[in-house]
Amino acid sequence: MATTIAVPGITGRMGRALAAGIFAQAGVQLAAATARPDNPLLDTDVGPLVGLEPQDVPIQSQLPDTPNLFDVLIDFTTPEATLAHIFWCKARGVAMVIGTTGLSPDHQQAIQEASTTIPIVYSANMSVGTNLVFNLLEIAARTLGGSCDMEIVEAHHRYKKDAPSGTALHMGSILARTMGRDLNRCRRPSDATGPREQGTIGFSSIRGGDLAGEHQVLFIGEGEQVEIGVRATSRATYARGAIQAGCWLAGKKPGLFDMKDVLGLD
Repeated sequence: MATTIAVPGITGRMGRALAAGIFAQAGVQLAAATARPDNPLLDTDVGPLVGLEPQDVPIQSQLPDTPNLFDVLIDFTTPEATLAHIFWCKARGVAMVIGTTGLSPDHQQAIQEASTTIPIVYSANMSVGTNLVFNLLEIAARTLGGSCDMEIVEAHHRYKKDAPSGTALHMGSILARTMGRDLNRCRRPSDATGPREQGTIGFSSIRGGDLAGEHQVLFIGEGEQVEIGVRATSRATYARGAIQAGCWLAGKKPGLFDMKDVLGLD
């Protein structure tokens, strides 16, 4: 039986990538799609939005309340919209995949609370390659973290609102946690000048053009530098990971999961 999926924010960059990915993959079905109430594409079909014939999925201003219409909602919208979708799904027992970045501690607390009622996959990055890099960073931090300066360099398209990216911050958290530190204490301020304190974690953000997402972690020591990175050439990679997470999540019991669970990474 196909996994049925709802995608809010279907006309956005990630919404379109998700729609294209769902239509291209066997075993999944787009059951509902929404856009803001003032969007000129309301009431049109999703198919032409991604270069296909009509797919009998209209773009609506609200999620339909038809029972059991879809198994999973995949959310890459805004923190405010995601919070509303969390409450909506919790009230109706619908599973969620959340890839929205820039979530506050309050938003994350809402996710934690909702996961006692519904299954949720929440990840800073849905890319399979990026989640493999997360594992590699733990190994590198254990081996090199005490003797190197660490710099996380990330680049995204000109329209991205948050900086550093959620993925970059997650990478920093992995480094700090692996070394038994608090990221807030060992993070190097972006405007810092003068000699660098050894073992600090810095962040550099680049914004421009249509960059889909690049992350590079530098372990800079005396006479040696190790680089671990990943580059996305298309948003399709995030969409594929999110759809994989949605298929994995359908039918699961309540709980909070991440892409490590989906991919079976230790």
